[in-house]
Amino acid sequence: MTRDEAKNILLLYRPGTADAEDPQIAGALAQAKFDPELAGWLTAHSARQFVIGEKLRQITVPDGLKEQIISEQAASEKNISARHIIQFAAVAVILLLFGALAVFWLPHRAPEDTLAIYQNQMAGVALRGYAMDLLTNDPAAVRAYLAKNHAPADFILPAPLQQTALTGCAVENWQGVKVAMICFRTGKPLAPGVASDLWLFVVDRAAVKRTPAGTGWQIARVNRLITATRAQDGKLYLLGTSGEEATIKQYL
Repeated sequence: MTRDEAKNILLLYRPGTADAEDPQIAGALAQAKFDPELAGWLTAHSARQFVIGEKLRQITVPDGLKEQIISEQAASEKNISARHIIQFAAVAVILLLFGALAVFWLPHRAPEDTLAIYQNQMAGVALRGYAMDLLTNDPAAVRAYLAKNHAPADFILPAPLQQTALTGCAVENWQGVKVAMICFRTGKPLAPGVASDLWLFVVDRAAVKRTPAGTGWQIARVNRLITATRAQDGKLYLLGTSGEEATIKQYL
């Protein structure tokens, strides 16, 4: 299939669902692994889908809406039928959805959104499950693997993180740029099949717009992770784990 055909197919793809089992989608995903331009487009598309999903999940149904619909349906003296009320509620919800979608899909979307999208995309990788490319507790082996696969390998680890158990690494993609994913284990009990619960993502700083000023860590909650982000020596570092601000600070 052509690149444009693959994009049209992947527009229907929802990361983290059974969509990947569809033969057409599976074929397009396989093609993206060997097509850097298509891979970059897919990364950006998946990031938008992830952020849009988060925004939609934040939309709450107005208090009393259900009760209002039921009571107005039952009140025979009302001139407005229940059907009209339901239609009105549906239109209101659709307008809310369009408002949320417009923030991310309109052509004039501000470049300032790039950092937030990057953070959500990487947090999504950690939370939705992933397969490490290399399972090892050897830091030299991790750096060698990342360098061989053209991902950032000359990163600097904070002293506490250097003492944290290393479990392996993977190479992720951000808009056609390689991202180093270094995986650690905090020592807390993990679910069966889970190898790590602390993740460091390293990417060239130029690949992400509006990176933090200075070299200090900026702590923020991203999705279900507590994260710390900093820019240093031309690279952008994103460290994430489950817990609270004090949890992440002990690794900085």
